[in-house]
Amino acid sequence: MALPAPVSAALRVDESVAAWLETDLDQRLNFAAGLVLLTDCRLLAWSAAGERVESWELAAGLRLDQHDHAGVGTLELLDGAGRLACWRYTGGRNLAALRLMGEFDRQRDSRVNGQAVERPLDELCPFCKTPIPPGEEECPACAREAATPPSTWTLFRLWRFAWPYRGRLLLAFVLTLASTAATLVPPYLTMPLMDDVLIPFQNGKPIDWPLVGFYLGGLLGAALLAWALGWLRTWTLARVSERMGRDLRTQTYEHLLGLSLEYFGGKRTGDLIARIGNETDRINIFLSLDLLNFATDVLMIAMTAVILFSINPWLALVTLLPLPVIAWLIHVVREKLRTGFEKIDRVWAEVTNVLADTIPGIRVVKAFAQEKREGERFRAANEHSLAMNDRLNKTWSLFGPTVTLLTEIGLLVVWVFGIWQIARGDSTVGVLTAFLAYIGRFYTRLDSMSRIVSATQRAASSTKRIFEILDHVSSVPEPVRPEHLDKVSGRIELKNAAFRYGTRAVIKDVDLCIAPGEMIGLVGHSGSGKSTLVNLICRFYDVSGGQVLIDGVDVRALPVAEFHRHIGLVLQEPFLFFGSIADNIAYGKPEATRQEIVAAARAAHAHEFILRLPHGYDSLVGERGQGLSGGERQRVSIARALLIDPRILILDEATSAVDTETEKEIQKALDNLVKGRTTIAIAHRLSTLRKADRLVVMDRGRIVETGNHETLMAAEGHYYRLYQAQQRHMAEAEIH
Repeated sequence: MALPAPVSAALRVDESVAAWLETDLDQRLNFAAGLVLLTDCRLLAWSAAGERVESWELAAGLRLDQHDHAGVGTLELLDGAGRLACWRYTGGRNLAALRLMGEFDRQRDSRVNGQAVERPLDELCPFCKTPIPPGEEECPACAREAATPPSTWTLFRLWRFAWPYRGRLLLAFVLTLASTAATLVPPYLTMPLMDDVLIPFQNGKPIDWPLVGFYLGGLLGAALLAWALGWLRTWTLARVSERMGRDLRTQTYEHLLGLSLEYFGGKRTGDLIARIGNETDRINIFLSLDLLNFATDVLMIAMTAVILFSINPWLALVTLLPLPVIAWLIHVVREKLRTGFEKIDRVWAEVTNVLADTIPGIRVVKAFAQEKREGERFRAANEHSLAMNDRLNKTWSLFGPTVTLLTEIGLLVVWVFGIWQIARGDSTVGVLTAFLAYIGRFYTRLDSMSRIVSATQRAASSTKRIFEILDHVSSVPEPVRPEHLDKVSGRIELKNAAFRYGTRAVIKDVDLCIAPGEMIGLVGHSGSGKSTLVNLICRFYDVSGGQVLIDGVDVRALPVAEFHRHIGLVLQEPFLFFGSIADNIAYGKPEATRQEIVAAARAAHAHEFILRLPHGYDSLVGERGQGLSGGERQRVSIARALLIDPRILILDEATSAVDTETEKEIQKALDNLVKGRTTIAIAHRLSTLRKADRLVVMDRGRIVETGNHETLMAAEGHYYRLYQAQQRHMAEAEIH
């Protein structure tokens, strides 16, 4: 990072930089550049508006505190007397702020106690010598999965989907063999037709009409047989490929649903949709059309070559002269196409990603008048896709005509050599005619087979992207020997629980016991680990260390779907599916009766507004709940949780996004929901957790305090500072 000139001038000669935070807001929440810099002996602050550098020497009692509200983070420098300084920044700087706080504590303790810092900021990976960022325990560069180019051999992995249809595939192969043989009969019959009928007739002999009828009948019969066998072969393979495509899509989607949330956190929706949709369609077309044509071409070339050698070996050798050159061209082009098509697939996924982002968020796009910007974003992705295709087509456009030119030259060479043999008496006109007929088919198939390279590499790229999903093992696996809980009381225990997200430790050594029916409030600033802790309890992720126990049983020993049926979730942004109100309420219990649905809606205080809708419980809601207010969507989600009657309930900011009146209605519904259930509630507004039996305060992945509101306020610890900071922020917001 390039330091501003005033900061560089303020640094001492023997001073080394340990960490920093680039702030982007001033005290009035206007955008303004600033910098908070930590060295091994002091903390410096600079603002672009004032150009003045302030500094504080590291000393005992000096501490940094951080909290955020509505996407705005606040970093405070405090000592025993009170607040010394305050800096503001947007939510994207939270991670840098947390790293600064961690390094601040280490440097301060080191300076006060005279001990070396546990791990310096510039620690290098022993393997790749990349700096390891603070808070991470592994090198991100080494942990990154290496990308491998798609290989044609990947296509053989599709055999597991073809195996159930092996009988039909064998039938299709026999039909292909028979239909190809039938198409090779007519040129063979033209040889005696020329030598035994037409040429003797030109020399004065009468036409043998029965023989002509025999040969012409053979030509017609071969054509009809080839047509019938070709139709039956195509129909059989088309049916098999469609079923393989169906199985591939279904198995990929079901496997995707079985993966943990950790997998989806690193993927774009549009990319996954493109893989299951476009990629499987491309594989399907390859299996039903391209592979069929390729098999026919190979059989045609092989059988034609055998016939040509049986008729005239020397002429056959001349016919095959272009083959080595074409094979070399295929090898050269294949290497370029292999990576090119995968890049095109990824670029096309970016186009799909823009659509997947924009269409569901069209209200936001229109509300902020960003139609032009989104159009430009789509145009840029589309232009990128076009550029990648143009780059690949430059290679491919040269390959096709080159193969055609070689086959035309080969045909010319056959004419020359054939005429020379006829002139010497080593061959006949009938043989040359048959050769030319066979060679026309031979070179046509050779040209067609060379073009399969493009389709093969496209299919290989698609297959690789599909198997990237199928090969991914869920980080939340099903137990080998599952245990079953007939009845869940709701006792939750975390014993020395730890979790790492990638290479970063998020939860560390958490011990917590929640009694059945107890309501726990989780509090702490953003990034403290509240949501991660809830995800571990719900087993959306598995702990990397320690245990999570439900009624004394490790959650990893319970079947995932069976365990999730005992958990109810009410999120800040409730997700509703396209369909009726009744279907959305009964999502977790599809077999629920209308009476059960209405009872759940009544308990959630949703019955009245549902009846005011045009079709009541059968009223359709748009995608993601369009057509309902935020409070109405929230009450539908509460009814959905009530219907499954969970023993464990998770409330994640359930009332933060609504007005006061709606909040009262939702709170009444929540009072019905939490009754008799083990409840874990997350809230940034601490006042909403007054009804909690116990508050659990988290900081940097650890539980630092537990107790009720009064006890924690009296202790004047983390919770006290968090509460006071929130009150100050609310007071400042009212002033401004």
